[in-house]
Amino acid sequence: MSKSNPISWEAEEYIVKSHNAIWYIGLFLVAGGLGALAVWLQDWTFLALIIVSVITILVFNLRPPRKIRYTLNSTGLTEGKIKHPFTNFRAFGISQEDSHYYAVLIPKKRLGINVKVYFPEGSGEAIVDALGARLPMEEVKSDILDKLVNFLRI
Repeated sequence: MSKSNPISWEAEEYIVKSHNAIWYIGLFLVAGGLGALAVWLQDWTFLALIIVSVITILVFNLRPPRKIRYTLNSTGLTEGKIKHPFTNFRAFGISQEDSHYYAVLIPKKRLGINVKVYFPEGSGEAIVDALGARLPMEEVKSDILDKLVNFLRI
């Protein structure tokens, strides 16, 4: 990949997962049970955490995802206005969620956060080739948080 030929595409920031009434009822039942436990224990910080968590989950589930412009060039990945230089990452991996493909940039820092980037299937080969020219490819393994998020469909 040369400096004059960046690869650009647009994708949603996350995949929308549909929820039925049972999911919302379950959310409020679990929150209500944990809230009752917090009141019984008189742990007001825990109660505030439960309320903020439920509000956050609802906001992210009801808000439509933004379309983000991605650009991949010889120095790194630009995600909207955020630049991710390749020097911050040790490897990348490719995975699939439902019918959507995404690349995961794996940070060098032990407690660094993976960067997850969705891309259209038609652009996949060029994106993988461009990433592979700069970073080694590794198998992407879901951690416990990823498994929990997928299980809860949030």
